[in-house]
Formats: sequence, structure tokens, C-alpha cells
Amino acid sequence: MTPPSEPIVHFHQLTSRGRAPIRADRSACGTLPVRAVRYCEALTSATAFGWWVFPAVDIQVLWDGSDIFWCCDEAPDWMPLLPSAQMPGYAAEFDAVAPAALKGCSPPFLTALPEPGTLQMWTGLIAQTAPDWHLLVRAPANLAPPGGISLFEGIVETDRWFGPLFSNMRFTRSHTPIRLRADYPLLQVQPVPRQSYCNETLDRMAVTPGPSHLTQAHWDAYHASIVKPNSRPDRPFGAYAISTRKNRHECTRGTETKMP
Repeated sequence: MTPPSEPIVHFHQLTSRGRAPIRADRSACGTLPVRAVRYCEALTSATAFGWWVFPAVDIQVLWDGSDIFWCCDEAPDWMPLLPSAQMPGYAAEFDAVAPAALKGCSPPFLTALPEPGTLQMWTGLIAQTAPDWHLLVRAPANLAPPGGISLFEGIVETDRWFGPLFSNMRFTRSHTPIRLRADYPLLQVQPVPRQSYCNETLDRMAVTPGPSHLTQAHWDAYHASIVKPNSRPDRPFGAYAISTRKNRHECTRGTETKMP
């Protein structure tokens, strides 16, 4: 177990540009309905699970159905992606601090992938996690994405692989510029223990084939969760949210007590 004083993830910024990663926000930058933020603990917990990662620069990309073009504030003219490109001026920035053996090895910012209409973009970061912790890289949960782009998800073994943190994406429309803002989350990276997605864990699944196979304990649990609360017209709102927050607090307090 990683000591509580040690970070689960360490983000290394390899460029002086761009916003640093931050904890994901339970309100999704204030875009979730107030009722959801107040009462739907399932929604807000998922929204806040992980860290937000931002584009290294404000950028626009366009796919014409065949080729990909891009531009940014530092290079405002549209340029074809053939097949990769550096951030403007970044090669010199990298070479100025890299060891002699690594000069000329700066990561590309954008790469056109072999599949039509697919693009890889580097965040300007390298992520390093504690042993046996990996990162699920995905689109931000419950936060409206920029139109025209769909992000692929992936799990990276960042406890052993020290390389650029990038995102693969595909265009969902053509002939329209798509802006990826440097101040708006592009990715959400979430910590997952190695054991949580191994075959031994995921093979441990059972299915009840129908309601007749439910036990009395199942029916009692359903009654406690659904029937009993709804039989009280004057019940307070958000009972699940209150109990979940209480359980989380007690779990955290217990962990803090046991840890040296």
C-alpha cells in the first residue's frame, strides 16, 4: 500500500506552456444541475474521480475527409499534418534542457494516425504512478465534450512506462474547424489498481437469471433501498447521498487511524 504521504500520481510538465493538471471538480466546472450536485452522489463521485488534464496550447484542428490540418495562436496559418508536428518552438525548448544523448528526441505534439480521421495529441506531460497503480485515460466524466471529436479510452501502466501522456481521438465530422481550448479539460485520468482489471478479478462475475432466483436477503435489501423510503412522503431528499458521504468519511477516518 502506498503511504498516505506519497502521491499516487506525479505529473511531469515537459513544456513551459499549458495549465497544470488539477483535481476533477464534483460540479463539472459548474455545468451539472444544482439538484444533481446536491442529491446525486453517484453522479458527482464519478465526475470528481481523478484529475483533469488540459491541452498544452489552444489549438484548432480540421479533417477534410482525407487529410488533417491544424493551427494555433503561435502558428495561425492552417498547416497539414504530415504526419506529425511539434509545438511551435518546442524542439529548441526541449534540446536546451535535455541531456546530450536525448537532444533531438522531443515528443511530437500532434500525429495523424494510419486510420482515417484519427489523431494523437500529446498533453505536454509525463505521468508517473506509484507501484501497482495505473491510469485510465478517458474523456472527462459528465463534462460536455467539444463537438466533432470523440476520445478513445486506454489504461496505461504508468508505474513502469515513463513516456508522453497522450490521447487518441477521432473526428466525428469533417470540413469544420474544432477548437480544443487550453483552459478547458481535455482528459480525465483516473487511478486504478493493477488488480482491479486483471483477468482473475474480471472473471469473478455471477448473473442471477431471473427474479425467481432472488433470495429473501435480496428482497429485504430491495425493500430497504426502494420501498421503505418511498413509503414516507415527508422523507428528506438525498438520503443516499447523505449515507454515502457518511460512509466515505468513516472509511477515511478509519484508514487514517490505522496508518502510521
